[in-house]
Amino acid sequence: MDQKELELIERVLAGDAAAFEPLVTPYRGALIGLASRIVTNPEDAREAVQEALLKAFCYLKSCDPALGFRSWLYQIVVNTARGYRKRAGAELRGLAEAVSEWNPRTLTDDPAAGHEKSQAKDRLRQCLDVLSDREREVFWLREIEELNVEDTARILKSSSISVRVHLNRARRKVLERFRSKYPDLTGENQ
Repeated sequence: MDQKELELIERVLAGDAAAFEPLVTPYRGALIGLASRIVTNPEDAREAVQEALLKAFCYLKSCDPALGFRSWLYQIVVNTARGYRKRAGAELRGLAEAVSEWNPRTLTDDPAAGHEKSQAKDRLRQCLDVLSDREREVFWLREIEELNVEDTARILKSSSISVRVHLNRARRKVLERFRSKYPDLTGENQ
């Protein structure tokens, strides 16, 4: 840890909160890059870095000068980003369950189950409205029809990379829309 970092840390610990910004500014770009490699959504990566910086500010007194501020800060970012990735994975699994409930192949003749599946279908259809045409096509072929990436790319006359990018975007948009429209089903209102 260099002398300037030590001085800034001492100032922050002495109550000068403004000294925290120059302490972390040199690392901000690298932190976002690091978080982006763990959390693929750029917005989640930025949020993870913001949360990590807040944690770093609150627990700065636990930073060991022998280990270095940079290493300590990177560790906080990695742990925070991993938490975001776990939460995003759980939410996407919940979305996948909603999709599987809607999948026409899973429909039954049971009226009660049919009503629930009809509701799930309506909810999902409303969430798909936020997608571009290409995102909707990719989402449909991959999530509903359960085609693999290569077949989806062949059908859409596209590259497999393009399919992956559009699917990732579509999943995030649908998930965000689902969260905003149905917070009672996602636990967002608790």
